Amino acid sequence: MGLLTPLAVRIGAIPWMPRLLPQVVWVDTRLQRLTRGRVTLLDVAGLPNLALTVPGRKSGIPRTTSLLCVPHRDGWLVAGSYFGGPRTPLWVANLRAATTATIRFRGVEHAVTWREVEGEERAELWQAMLRTWPNFAKYEQRTTRRIPVFLLERTRSSRP
Repeated sequence: MGLLTPLAVRIGAIPWMPRLLPQVVWVDTRLQRLTRGRVTLLDVAGLPNLALTVPGRKSGIPRTTSLLCVPHRDGWLVAGSYFGGPRTPLWVANLRAATTATIRFRGVEHAVTWREVEGEERAELWQAMLRTWPNFAKYEQRTTRRIPVFLLERTRSSRP
């Protein structure tokens, strides 16, 4: 947690935040270009994050998305929350269509496999996610859809 994390939590809880997501992404993209990928808005907020790269399910073109993550055991948890908006983020469909992906975490690239967690395991991991980002609970209340949770794990070939 960083100095700005409490402020980020307050901003992330604003009910109309999903409408600003395109602007947030625009600012984050510019910040990453300016810093050559070394700094994201999530870094500024003091939150753990990764850059997920997965091929577009229709185009096959690699798409990279910055995501808040929760380091978990030997992997990372990510949620398709979209600030509790009504639609599932595009990266979720792309990930579901792929067998593997690549992430950049703390400046290091890793090939990862993934699986969507369900049932009791999801409930347990959701609690771990809430400890890092309590707003996931608000997002869950804002939407009628089930927020997907994914566990990303390094492939054997990418382990140091």
